[in-house]
Amino acid sequence: MKIYDELIARGLIAQVTDEEQIKELVNSGQAIFYIGFDPTADSLHVGHFMALCLMKRLQMAGNKPVVLIGGGTAYIGDPSGRSDLRTIMTPEIIKHNSECFKKQMEKFIEFGDDKAIMVNNADWLLKLNYVELLREVGNCFSVNNMLRAECYKQRMEKGLSFLEFNYMIMQSYDFYYLFQHYGCNMQFGGDDQWSNMLGGTELIRRKLGKDSYAMTITLLLNTEGNKMGKTAKGAVWLDPAKTSPYEFFQYWRNIDDADVLKCLRMLTFLPLEQIDAMDQWEGSQLNVAKEILAYELTKLVHNEAEAEKAKATSHALFAGGIDANMPTTEIAIGQLEDGAIGMVELMVASKLAASKSEARRLIQQGGVFVDDVKVESTDAMITAEQLKNGIKIRKGKKTYHKIFLK
Repeated sequence: MKIYDELIARGLIAQVTDEEQIKELVNSGQAIFYIGFDPTADSLHVGHFMALCLMKRLQMAGNKPVVLIGGGTAYIGDPSGRSDLRTIMTPEIIKHNSECFKKQMEKFIEFGDDKAIMVNNADWLLKLNYVELLREVGNCFSVNNMLRAECYKQRMEKGLSFLEFNYMIMQSYDFYYLFQHYGCNMQFGGDDQWSNMLGGTELIRRKLGKDSYAMTITLLLNTEGNKMGKTAKGAVWLDPAKTSPYEFFQYWRNIDDADVLKCLRMLTFLPLEQIDAMDQWEGSQLNVAKEILAYELTKLVHNEAEAEKAKATSHALFAGGIDANMPTTEIAIGQLEDGAIGMVELMVASKLAASKSEARRLIQQGGVFVDDVKVESTDAMITAEQLKNGIKIRKGKKTYHKIFLK
């Protein structure tokens, strides 16, 4: 099966332009394609995962990825999927986040001469002269068409700032610049980016002529990412300092039954024949499929050794024990008062809750357990004797943590 047909079989492609040309370029390894990543945090998260896997898959087929870090567009903020204005970041934060992205991406994509390249649109967007941009680019965009774009509709209800309104022009200019300077002939993005990407194609054709070899392809990746923890609160990060390998493993181990085969096709590199054979699985067999998914993705994001540890920890928890690889917090004796510490304080100390009020709410809702016994009161105390032996805290059905006394 050729790579383009495989992308379709894995359910990755939602909509394309110039399909025959795209198919020819991708299958022959002649695509020079870009995907953009705005550095809005200091870690990539699972909302970026499909894009990273796609870039790796296409690079393995001989195509050349161009990773675009949105150091310039981050000054504006993408309004897509937003009901409010994004927080404006300082140049220092943008630079730091961009450097973090690069380190994480190197696990997926091979950079170097004639391989993948990484560029930052701050290098050209921040140098643009406003009046010159209006004259050279502004006349290629219809305001009427822009206002009909899906990426603006939600923001129009609460008020779309002129700052955000410019985002489409900036993203379109990126493709125009990459086409001219790097020979980039293809762009990928989620279906909520379709209008922005069409703007880039149209800008090239308007500026350089209809015969210019420019095209777009859009994949169902951003909308899937939104379901996989794209929001900042409770996000599943690719940085092990933010989401441990075990927590990452458990996230995928506990996805809905209806999503497991879709995720296996879209995100793993297992042969399609092996995944298709799981189509008839049900009941306990689906748990096996989920474990395969969790193992494969943890191995990809972290490494095989961490995947093995996470798998062993998951098995130990199922058996009711405390495993050495479970996320751990050590409590100093000075944090205890009269030989004990409150359950609320422990929840915050172990980062199982972001605040005391959140910890109280979780306990009141019956979602906190110590050594598999439900915590009934927000006033519950844990003694030094208990902590010497170590306790296992469970939040909900999926999140485990162990706490010891130093």
